[in-house]
Amino acid sequence: MNKVKLKESSASDGQKTKTLLGLTCFVASLGGVLFGFDTAVISGTFGMVETQFGLSKLMVGWFGSSALIGAIVGAFIAGTLSDRFGRKPILILAALLFFVSAFFSSVPPSFTLLIVARLVGGLGVGMASVLSPMYISEFAPAKIRGRLVALYQLSIVLGILLAYFSNWALLRYAASPDNIFTHGILQKVFNTEIWRGMFAAEMVPCGLFILLLFFVPESPRWLIDKGFVEKGVALLKRINGELDEKLLHPKKEDKKKDVGIRELLKPGMRRALAVGIGLSVFGQFTGVNIVIYYGPTILEGAGFALDNAVQFQVLIGIINLIFTVIALTKIDSWGRRPLLIGGMTAVFVSLCAIGTLFVTNIASGIWTVVLLCIYIGSLALSINAVIWVIIGEIYPTHIRGRAMSLATFANWGTNFAAAFLFPWYVANVGMGAGFFTFAAFCLAGTIFFYKLIPETKGKSLEEIERYWMEQAKQ
Repeated sequence: MNKVKLKESSASDGQKTKTLLGLTCFVASLGGVLFGFDTAVISGTFGMVETQFGLSKLMVGWFGSSALIGAIVGAFIAGTLSDRFGRKPILILAALLFFVSAFFSSVPPSFTLLIVARLVGGLGVGMASVLSPMYISEFAPAKIRGRLVALYQLSIVLGILLAYFSNWALLRYAASPDNIFTHGILQKVFNTEIWRGMFAAEMVPCGLFILLLFFVPESPRWLIDKGFVEKGVALLKRINGELDEKLLHPKKEDKKKDVGIRELLKPGMRRALAVGIGLSVFGQFTGVNIVIYYGPTILEGAGFALDNAVQFQVLIGIINLIFTVIALTKIDSWGRRPLLIGGMTAVFVSLCAIGTLFVTNIASGIWTVVLLCIYIGSLALSINAVIWVIIGEIYPTHIRGRAMSLATFANWGTNFAAAFLFPWYVANVGMGAGFFTFAAFCLAGTIFFYKLIPETKGKSLEEIERYWMEQAKQ
């Protein structure tokens, strides 16, 4: 492989490179914080919103899944928009949608307007879930790309934990005699209808994300792909010690490849498409977001009061964070496949154990919490850490945006189906049957991953693209 060796850089240049790379990845990962916060904050509001608006179980499911409709649309359009206008402008648009949603979710006078606000937030979630990992992967050097893209998953976990803690703190504050909000709209938001305050809290990280996005550059690979070769290569030279020669001189035929999704249906790329969609679908049917959305409801079913259920949800969030950090430190040394397949096996076993607790009517007390912690830790160590890394690195640059949109569209579509049907499903078949259903999907997913997903650690994005082409010839 022909490569262009770059001249040695000074210590000062090296420090500037680290600063640029660190700042860029940190800012992009804030999209994950908002993704996690927005999807998890709703978990503490279900009972209050259900009571206030007199919702049926199907309407509760609609409340829990409505943002996912927006996420499906956001994921579907993000790739096309970012391939045309750039990664950075669409990230800014996503951040603005997050802020608008957080504000209007805290003040709606009716359930209908609350749903509209959640749909708007979902658009931002869908866009960020496509763009943040893609943006990081297009900056990151191959030898540490796994860790840097996994920062996005870490940021999602931090956002989830932040939402859990925020919900718990606000719930305690609303019940405190020291609550200073006793009049007007603030009394409603931070006292009598505290679910409003839970949504309002998201405006703080939203504002930070919007501000910092103005200080990061456009993706260098997007710049090169669109003909801004000098500017894009200059950015990559600050990050990589060597470059593929073809990056410096894109071929005319490569530019003609910009024909949309049809490119993904060609031999070689079909398998890459199947991998991305498979990761997304099976990843959701592990039940991970059901525990995030309905965790307090599940724990209430195991005998906990709401305040204690929300408190234990914080503990589950901490376990999620710890094992995500472990995955972050090992993904570039152990590789994607060992984490994914080994961790998913543990997820399957823990789901069967949780289902057994509920089926045998002994789902009470600390055992449910312990098994949920094992379950969430196994997920954090496996598919939750790996999914965004693999999806962000397996597609060619000229169609990466649209390809990731398809995979993420499948992710949010499956997420919506699971979140919408879960309250109705477990009301009819029982919580135990629900967990056994997720276990069956998890086993099927583990077999799929073992057979189809290659190891990509240490490979450049261009080397991965060539791998799929070689597979097509076999």
